[in-house]
Formats: sequence, structure tokens, C-alpha cells
Amino acid sequence: MAAAHTSTATEVCGEFRVRAVCPGPVGNVRCVPSSLSPAAGPAPTRARDRRADLLVTLAALALALWVTSGMWRDPNSRAITVNSSDQALFEWLLAFGGHTLTHGQNPLFTTLINVPDGVNLAVNTSITVYAAVFAPLTYLIGPPATFLVILTLNLAATAVAWYWLLSRHLVGSRLAAGVGALFIAFCPAMVSHANAHLNWTAGWLVPLLIWGVFRLRRPGRAVTGGVVLGLLVAVAFSIAAEGLFFTALALGVFLAVWALHPARRSEVRAALPRLAAGLGVTALVAGVLLAYPLWLHFLGPQRFHGTGFDPLIHSEDIAAYGSYPRRSLAGWAGWGTSLAPNPTEENSFFGVPLLVLAVACFALLWWRADRAFRATLAALGVTAVVFAVLSWGPTVKWNGRRFDQTLPFGVLDNLPVINAALPSRLALVVAPVIGLLLAYAIDTLRARPPRHRVSGLAWTLGFVAALLPLVPTPLLTSVREPIPAFITSGAWQRYVPPDGVLTPLPLTVDVYPDGQRWQAHALAHRQGEFRIPAGFFLGPGGPEGRGRIGPVPRTFDSLMDQAGKTGLVPIITDGSIRASQADLRYWGVRAVVLPDRVHGAKYDVDEEALRRTATALLGPPERVEDVWLWRVPA
Repeated sequence: MAAAHTSTATEVCGEFRVRAVCPGPVGNVRCVPSSLSPAAGPAPTRARDRRADLLVTLAALALALWVTSGMWRDPNSRAITVNSSDQALFEWLLAFGGHTLTHGQNPLFTTLINVPDGVNLAVNTSITVYAAVFAPLTYLIGPPATFLVILTLNLAATAVAWYWLLSRHLVGSRLAAGVGALFIAFCPAMVSHANAHLNWTAGWLVPLLIWGVFRLRRPGRAVTGGVVLGLLVAVAFSIAAEGLFFTALALGVFLAVWALHPARRSEVRAALPRLAAGLGVTALVAGVLLAYPLWLHFLGPQRFHGTGFDPLIHSEDIAAYGSYPRRSLAGWAGWGTSLAPNPTEENSFFGVPLLVLAVACFALLWWRADRAFRATLAALGVTAVVFAVLSWGPTVKWNGRRFDQTLPFGVLDNLPVINAALPSRLALVVAPVIGLLLAYAIDTLRARPPRHRVSGLAWTLGFVAALLPLVPTPLLTSVREPIPAFITSGAWQRYVPPDGVLTPLPLTVDVYPDGQRWQAHALAHRQGEFRIPAGFFLGPGGPEGRGRIGPVPRTFDSLMDQAGKTGLVPIITDGSIRASQADLRYWGVRAVVLPDRVHGAKYDVDEEALRRTATALLGPPERVEDVWLWRVPA
């Protein structure tokens, strides 16, 4: 039966006789119940479904723990090897968010970092909702352990949320829903972003947003559905604004193609007033909740245009779609490639077998579908192609080689908001489309098995050959330098007045995240506040009014960066001494601190060269606890 209507009727769906609301444009070729009545079917069937639900949930949690297993050995001393800087940033955001909640401070703007200018967190990834919800846990077990809990739950919850959407609204087979959901949650892109991206791994938001949009088509849902969707939009903006933007774009493309299909036009005309009314309520609710964050994002201090990343670098290599990721069984076997700009951005990497399987699933579904469901397939196909092409960035890149041919993103990159998106991340939309095709195909094959056993065996082998190489392997982790006792014991309070400024050496930026780790520890353990110059954030100062990572460098931090990176003491002149002292006065620094071991996120840091350089600029240090300290007069 085609899911081509929204009326409520008594249907026979699989083994259940239910009161079902057919889900319309996202439905399969047969009606699937949106809810079961108390007498929905025989007890053995209901028990089997509950067991299936439990098995998928346990599988999702087991895979999430497997992927993050390297950090569970000791969350406070281990870090994600390829992205310890982002991990430190999110740990700081969790500690800062909890601190603002308990102290009544602004969670979206701060002068604790980048003194004296401060940082606009509305244009950064502030994860405000996570910081507030998990604040008690942050105070109880600390920011590193809380970060790990959220990361693990993100992966598991993404699988569970997609499974719920698939099994309750899109397909009848629990097996089909489980395969589709687990693929989406642990596809190469999600495992790649599990390298410390708490925003992008919050993929559980996407199926909820999809459900919220299509729920608006039902009669009488304009107000309640709009309120629920408005709340979801506000939460999604506060956790992953870029992901919310991509989801809205993908739904817009899907609905446009689906609505223009001749088989759906009458349904669109009937549902359009309800959908428009519901979206109006959604805009009102989300607008009220997000009025200040949006003002701060677009008009507030320390805002910027575009992004601090080069779209040419952060675009998807076309060959990456047929390649394998590094954190997978295929990568473990040596078949992985390095076509991504960095290990956290393997946003496609499906492998040739999966691409072939996805095309075969599409062909099977198209062949068996009626005219109405073909509208859904056409919309899914166009959405996948559009976002795949956009992910290739401004110009063509094949197997690491850049060509001059301009692509669509090269034209769109000048548009507001779009110029703040990294093109390679648009490939994240393709994975759910493939997951939906896999689920639909399995559901169809189970409902109408192939006539010949050879065909059934071929399909089984195809799924195994496509998905087995993509089974994830644990993230790479390593031991990072501990926070000095000078910070953990609270000794810093003797040298920095309340709300005073302390700086580690080198100054805190993305490659030297220690300062924000120290500050996060002090905030989470209620030691009080100290501020730091610089920091890891996006702010103004980039070329052509765009953003940049961290502040514009000054003399003092440039000299320290040179010493720590090269291991050589730079030439120190009277002019550089005066400029460095002026920098310290500009920041209001009262204490300069060098630990025995500095954590370098990308390379080892030479602590001895740093000590000698700082001594040449500021004079001999004093030893306090386990750090070298230079006092700076007020």
C-alpha cells in the first residue's frame, strides 16, 4: 500500500491490525503505524518488537562505548590524539556554562578569555543547553569526564533516535530500522566528528526535527506541533547551529522536489495551509527564545562575517566518496586514505561497495514502488546529489589535485550565512539519505523476498561487503600533560587578585590549549575566576572582514610561539622587551606561568626555550609549586 494520504483509517500493516496514520511523503511503499492500540497484535509479536528495540539500544550503546573506549580508561588524563584542542575547548565550555548558571552571568559573551575584548560565544559553538543540563555532573566529576559522557551519549542517542523515527514512522521491519539507524549513527562522518565535536555528534536532533516538521501536516497540530518544533529548533541552535542550518536546507530541498511531483500536488495543496500555520508558530516560539542569541550572533560585539577556515581546504575531495575512512575496519586493514583536510572531517568516505549498494537499493525501490512513493525516492535522490556536489566546494578536487572548474558552492559562497559553512560538512546530509535507502530496501526485501535464493544471497552479500569495512574502530587517544598543582591546589590565588589576569606560556590558542583547561578546572572546582589573554575561539580579524582563530598576534605571544615551536630563543632587543611589557600591560597580566610540561595539540613544545625567552624579556622567574612564575607589577 502506498503511504499517500494522511487520513486515519483501520489498516493491516505487516502483522498488526492498527489505527494508523500514514506518514505521507516520508512513508514507505506500505503503511506503517504511528502508534499501536493496546490490542495492536498478539503478545508474542509485541514482545518480539520490544526485544528488537532493546537489542538496537544495547547495540548503539555498545558501539558508542567501543568508539570512545580509549578515553574511558582515565578521562582526566587522556585526550583524543588528533583533536585535543577541540576537546579542551568543549571542556572549557562545559565548565564556563555551569559557572554562568550558578553565578548569574551571561552564557553567550565572556571576558574570561581574550581580555580585554572578550569573546562572542553566540558566533562560536557554545553548546549552551548541554552546559546547563550537565552542570551538576560537571561540578561532580569534572569537565573532562562530563565531556566523555556527553560524547558517548551523543553517539548512542543518535542511533536510538533514528531507530525510533524509522521503526515508528517509516518502515515496518525492526531489522530494517536497526540497520539504517546504526549506519547513520556510526557512519564514517559521525565517527570522524567523534574526535571531540560535541556539536556534530548530536545527530539525535535531526530525526526529531524531521518528525516535528512532518507532524505539522496533521489536522489540529498547527499550535501544539509548532510549539514543539519551536522548542526543538531553539535546542538545536544552542547545541549545533550549523547542523540545524544544514537540516533546514536538506528539508527544504527534499520538500521542494517532493511537492513538485505530480503524484503529490493534491496532497501538498491540502496540507500547505496547516504546514504554513505550524511553521508560523514555530518561527514565533523559536524567535522569542533565540531573539538575544540571534542579535548577538549577527549584530553583537566581536562578531564577524564568514568563517575562520578556508573553504578550498575544507571541501570534499570527489574521490573521498569512494574511499575508506581511517577509523574503520578498512582503515585498520590499511585501506584508509588521507583525502580529508584532517582526521575530524572525513565527511563522506563511504567506499565504492556502499555507493554501488545505495544505487542498487534505489533501483530496487523505484522498480517496486508505485507512483506516489517515487516522489519520495526522487526527493531523496535529488537531495543526496545536491549536497554531494555542494560538498565539493568552490572548485573541483580529485584525489588531492585541484582543478580550475568552478562548482556551485563557488557561486553560493558569497551569500550571507552560507559563507559561514564549511562545504565538506554538507556531505553529512548524504549519509542519512543512504541510511534511509538501506532501511527501505531491507523492509521491501523482507516484505517481498526475491523469487530466487541466489538473488537473496546476492543482496545479503552486498550488504555485508558494503557495511562490514565501515565498522568503526576506537578513536586514537593519548596521555596529555596534567594540570599543574599550582592550579589544582589553588596556589594561583596568592598571585592573581580576584578577576585578575594570568597567562600560561605559550599564550592560549588552538595549538596550546592549556590556559582554557586550567581555567575550566578552576571554574568547575569553584576556586574563583582568573582571566587569560587570547584563547581558542573564533573572532574578528581575518582577511576581508572574515573571522579568524584566536586574536590577532602581538609581539609577546609571537615571540613565545616562535620559541616553543622551534626550540630556539628569538633575538631579543630593547624594542621587543618594551613591546612585550606593553602587551602585558594591555592585557592586565599579573602572573606569567610556565609549567614543567606544556601540552602541544599539534606538536611537541620546547619548555626550556620558553623559559629562556621569558627570562630574557621579564627577568629571572621564581619557582612556585611545579611551575616557573614571573610576577608582573600592576
